[in-house]
Amino acid sequence: MALTLYVDTARWRAHHKQVSEQFPGLVPVCKGNGYGFGHERLADEATRLGSDILAVGTTYEAARIKDWFGGDLLVLTPFRRGEEPVPLPDRVIRSVSSIDGVYGLVGARVVIEVMSSMKRHGVSERDLPQLHAAIENVRLEGFAIHLPLDRTDGSDAVEEVIGWMDRLRAARLPLHTMFVSHLKAEELARLQQQFPQTRFRARIGTRLWLGDHEATEYRGAVLDVTPVAKGDRFGYRQQKAASDGWLVVVAGGTSHGVGLEAPKALHGVMPRAKGVARAGLATVNRNLSPFVWGGKQRWFAEPPHMQVSILFVPSDAPEPKVGEELVAHLRHTTTQFDRVVER
Repeated sequence: MALTLYVDTARWRAHHKQVSEQFPGLVPVCKGNGYGFGHERLADEATRLGSDILAVGTTYEAARIKDWFGGDLLVLTPFRRGEEPVPLPDRVIRSVSSIDGVYGLVGARVVIEVMSSMKRHGVSERDLPQLHAAIENVRLEGFAIHLPLDRTDGSDAVEEVIGWMDRLRAARLPLHTMFVSHLKAEELARLQQQFPQTRFRARIGTRLWLGDHEATEYRGAVLDVTPVAKGDRFGYRQQKAASDGWLVVVAGGTSHGVGLEAPKALHGVMPRAKGVARAGLATVNRNLSPFVWGGKQRWFAEPPHMQVSILFVPSDAPEPKVGEELVAHLRHTTTQFDRVVER
């Protein structure tokens, strides 16, 4: 009895192929929990795609993945002096976002990140005159720019990249390769057409691995079903049942990531109103679970336990049976499954 990730493998891989064809020179990204699939699995899939390079989040991830992927590994987290040294092979490329960082990686392969409108990290325009001397002692693999997902000011992502290309060219810095993130295929094609001497390589994770929502599905197995009448007490906190129904114990708890949710940026009146409503319900211990039964997401009977969740299913819904599975709407990036089933 488990929380299971079902994968329509043929459909999933067909999506990978489609994305790789839309983005020539694609750099697959494998970071965090491997987008829900694990590092080893995504390393295998990147190899299957014929990728010569795989991007990872940290040096620790690079150390783990190096035995599963034979090509170059690009570490996305920028180097900082004083960081814990991690033994890595020469095929690992470090990202750098400061002049000091470049000087700290003498002899290393590096990609220099420029500051985008994200304002997260990167060298600034005023740093460019100092880069000539700094890059003499490293092996420069290219520059990189990480762009925002939303552009509420109506600005153009391509124009932002062009602006940086012009600055780098004016500073007489080498522009053989530019790594980019969060561009559409047609935007990448525009850039490649305008700068034919530069190779643009899109770093893509979510769109590649999770872009086809119908290719994967989480399901939790029903472990126990207990009928309750209105007013019956149950659970760790001995709450009262609000009506007749069933307490359904389903595989999937906090250790799997059930109940975890990343903060969301809400835009518009309706999403904000729904957010306020959910917060109000939470104050009276009404929290919607990710599990679906009888065509509806069901409420947690109480906060999820470590490895299981207890749901309340009202008597007007079909009675769940032990061994049946409930579809679960879970974020791949915060979920740890018990097993994976290929379909």
